[in-house]
Amino acid sequence: MNAQLPGLFTGQFTVNGATRLYGTIGDPIRQLRLTAMMPQIFAAAGVNAVWLPFEGGAELLPLLLDGLGKLRNFAGLTVTTPHEAAVLRLLGRATRRAEAAGSANLVRRERDGTLAGDNVEGAGFVRGLEAQGHRLRGASVWVVGLGAVGGAIAAALCEAGVGRLLLTEIQRMRIDATIDRLSRHYPDVPVAEVATPPKGIHVAINATPLGLRPEDPLSFDPLVLSPDVVVADVVMTPAETPLLHHARTHGRRIHHGRHMLDHQVPLTLDWFDIDAKGLDVVALARAIGR
Repeated sequence: MNAQLPGLFTGQFTVNGATRLYGTIGDPIRQLRLTAMMPQIFAAAGVNAVWLPFEGGAELLPLLLDGLGKLRNFAGLTVTTPHEAAVLRLLGRATRRAEAAGSANLVRRERDGTLAGDNVEGAGFVRGLEAQGHRLRGASVWVVGLGAVGGAIAAALCEAGVGRLLLTEIQRMRIDATIDRLSRHYPDVPVAEVATPPKGIHVAINATPLGLRPEDPLSFDPLVLSPDVVVADVVMTPAETPLLHHARTHGRRIHHGRHMLDHQVPLTLDWFDIDAKGLDVVALARAIGR
């Protein structure tokens, strides 16, 4: 890694009174790649900041936001499971795509102390697909699973101008709430629920946690889809999930979950107004995350 990124970790850094505070809140968070990546990106960019892990349940979230929001050197948080939906209700304002997603995974402190939220999880996934040459504008896309990640991806797909969005979710309240939000924020995109794999789609996305464990069943059978459908997964570990392995070994094109995080990093830096000084942040994130 050092051979590809010469000098990345050679600079000296000292925490001082001008150091900005960032972090991640979730439960659990020890498995996350981002908390290890961001300090190294800060070092590469010469940013005087630290990234801290905050692990705790639902009772911690309002206390943490209230306390950190009063600190003038607090800059922001990334938010992960299970807090993405709850945090949205605690913010002073949020972006359109966060409102459409029904969750936020980024929180920043504005100059007046207001906490503002965005959701770039779905946008990162969309950018990752597009960077791999998969055109989404006008495409027909199927998303399976509408938890926080799936809801964010659904909103980002609408923002990207897909021609049709089809959704599958076993929880009735989730599907109803998601379709309602998307219809209000993106009325020009046809959105519908489907119970079985649809015909005529271009991209099929697993947005469920299925695939994290070897014994998990497949969220859908990729072989019932047309051979030209791109099969994508949000699960990052293992890199090639059983779904993607099954699809690839039967001649399907696949898209790995790791691209979602790599392409979230520049969006995260932009939201926090962090100058990466001309670095190829996606390549840097990819190298660090190996």
